[in-house]
Amino acid sequence: MSLSDPVADMLTKIRNAIIAKFEKVDISTSRLKLEITKILKNEGYIKTFKKINNDNKNHIRIFLKYSDKNTPVISGLKRISKPGRRVYVGCKDMPRVYNGYGIIIISTSDGVITGKKAKEKKVGGELLCSVW
Repeated sequence: MSLSDPVADMLTKIRNAIIAKFEKVDISTSRLKLEITKILKNEGYIKTFKKINNDNKNHIRIFLKYSDKNTPVISGLKRISKPGRRVYVGCKDMPRVYNGYGIIIISTSDGVITGKKAKEKKVGGELLCSVW
């Protein structure tokens, strides 16, 4: 089975795991998904992650983060650029998520970084997703 949008599949798996209050979720591995996962870890949206190998298939196991009252740290995930409609933005037109409460993940010539770092480096690119 081939996926036309693996990043959207990753975000949907995380969203469904949060709704079901799962402790962890496994997603298939790619470099782009690994970079997005590293950003989620660095920004404090997930506890940790690790690469695992089950039956010669590589996966990323993401450990979800919840607050003391068992509410998820991630309130929402949204895919912005899709295979049918790519969305590009310059450094001056970088959008903000909930007035700075969330983050934008963007694919630039410098790699996959947050919108804030892209603005600091003065580079634009393809908007991948927003997390809040």
